[in-house]
Amino acid sequence: MTVMMQDLNNASLEEQLKAVRQNAHAIQRIDSPPLEVQLTAVRQNGYAIQRIKSPSLEVQLEAVREDGYVIQCIDSPCLEVQLEAVREMGYAVKHISSPCLEVQLEAVRNIGYAIQYIKSPCLEVQLEAVKTIPGGFAKFITHPKARRVLEDRLLVEGILAV
Repeated sequence: MTVMMQDLNNASLEEQLKAVRQNAHAIQRIDSPPLEVQLTAVRQNGYAIQRIKSPSLEVQLEAVREDGYVIQCIDSPCLEVQLEAVREMGYAVKHISSPCLEVQLEAVRNIGYAIQYIKSPCLEVQLEAVKTIPGGFAKFITHPKARRVLEDRLLVEGILAV
């Protein structure tokens, strides 16, 4: 039997799972989707979390594992969800308001370029970022000590001439 989008509330669990596997956003047609259906939907497409009322921590984590940028669709994500998001995609830090030091460090460890989305990064974050970013991103390294470390690294690598 083919389940019509409007019939998902009365559909069996298997029919609901089949529907969200075909189109993750079909979850919006289920008033109270079981956890298994929610997880299946966000594993297909993390943005399906937008269609889930009050997603659990488990569902939030699965969604950001599928796509770190999904964090922008989660109201007040906890530290665990923030860390998972920047592990999946360092640039996701730009969608976290006032990320703590731990989240900032994780983001720049994932990809040094993420520093451009961190407002006023501290010395520790800048030093972590200079381990990987090329000289072209030096403008994001503002602390004098971090700039010296970056310049020394670029000299050693032959990217910066004396």
